[in-house]
Amino acid sequence: MTFTLRKNEILIDILVRLPAKSLIRFLCTCKSWSDLIGSSSFVRTHLHRNVTKHAHVYLLCLHHPQFERQNDNDDPYDIEELQWSLFSNEKFEQFSNLSHPLENTEHFRIYGSSNGLVCMSDEILNFDSPIQIWNPSVRKFRTLPMSTNINMKFSHVSLQFGFHPGVNDYKAVRMMHTNKGALAVEVYSLKTDCWKMIEVIPPWLKCTWKHHKGTFFNGVAYHIIEKGPICSIMSFDSGSEKFEEFITPDAICSPRELCIDVYKELICLIFGFYGCDEEGMDKVDLWVLQEKRWKQLCPFIFPLNHCHRTIGISIDNELIMQRRDFIKGVAYLYLCNYESKQVLETGIQLAVMRYGEIEFLFAITY
Repeated sequence: MTFTLRKNEILIDILVRLPAKSLIRFLCTCKSWSDLIGSSSFVRTHLHRNVTKHAHVYLLCLHHPQFERQNDNDDPYDIEELQWSLFSNEKFEQFSNLSHPLENTEHFRIYGSSNGLVCMSDEILNFDSPIQIWNPSVRKFRTLPMSTNINMKFSHVSLQFGFHPGVNDYKAVRMMHTNKGALAVEVYSLKTDCWKMIEVIPPWLKCTWKHHKGTFFNGVAYHIIEKGPICSIMSFDSGSEKFEEFITPDAICSPRELCIDVYKELICLIFGFYGCDEEGMDKVDLWVLQEKRWKQLCPFIFPLNHCHRTIGISIDNELIMQRRDFIKGVAYLYLCNYESKQVLETGIQLAVMRYGEIEFLFAITY
C-alpha cells in the first residue's frame, strides 16, 4: 500500500511539470492515467505550479500569416488575413496557430486570458455578439448563453475575462453604454453558466463617458474612462459587485497615450506622452496603485530607434512595446526589462487593427 502511494506521488510529480499539450496525449495511455490527469486535485496542482513558477508561458499574438501583409489597403473588398499564434516566451519561436474552435472564418478577437483559458468574441462587439471561453490546449470550449437582460442597443460594448480567486470562479464582465449616458453591466459566472445584471450603478458612472483600454486582475475589471476633461480608472469587482473610481495623476493629460496593466501584482499606468531630455532616447512614465493611491515609479528610458509605444506588461513583469513599420503595415514587438533596462527584439511582427481613428495591437501572455 505504501509503495503504491509513493509510486503515485512520483508519477504526479513528473506529470505536473509537463505542459498541457503533452498531458493530452497521456490521456489515452490507460484509464488510471486518464482519471488522474482529469481529476480536480491534479488540475489544481498543475495549475498552481505553472502559474507560480511561470512555467510553459507563451506570448499570444495577432499577426499576418508569414508575417507579411497580403491585402491591398486601397481595395475595400480585399479582406485582410490575420492569424492568432502562440510564441515561445524564451526563443520567440512560433509554437502553434490558433484557429476559431467553431471554424469561423470571420476575424475574432481575444478579450482575456487566464490559466490557459481565453475569452473570444467578435472584433467589434455588439450586445448580442457570441462569446466563447476556450482552452486551446485541450481543444474544448463553451459558448456563453445569450443574455436575457438586455432589451436595447448600445453604442459601445466592452468585454473582460479572468479568474476571481476570492470566489474560485472565472468571470466575464460586459459593460454597455449609449451616447445618452445609459449604462448596463453584466457578469457571467463559469461556475453557474449564467449572466447577472448589476442593478446598482454609482451616480458618477451615469454620464456620457468614453471608454479606452482596460485590464482584469484578481477578479476586478479596470477601465480607463474619460469624463469630459477628467481621466480616471474605474474598477469593478466581479465578486463583490462594487465599483470604485481612481482619478489619474495630474501629469496624465491624454488617455490615448495611456496603457493600464499589472506590474508586480499592482495595477500599473504606463504613459508615453512626454519626451526624454537625453538625446536619442525616449521614455515612458509609470505609476502603480498602492493602498488606493498612485505611486510614481522611475521612468523607463530606452533608445528612440527601438520602441515607440507600450501595449502591455508580460507575466514576467516586462514591458511589451512595439515599433511601427508604416510601409509594411506591421509593428515589431519588443520585451523590455524595467529593472535592467534591457530591450529585447523578439522578431515577432504584430498586425495593426484599425477601428476608425483608433489602432489596436494584440500581444498578451498565455
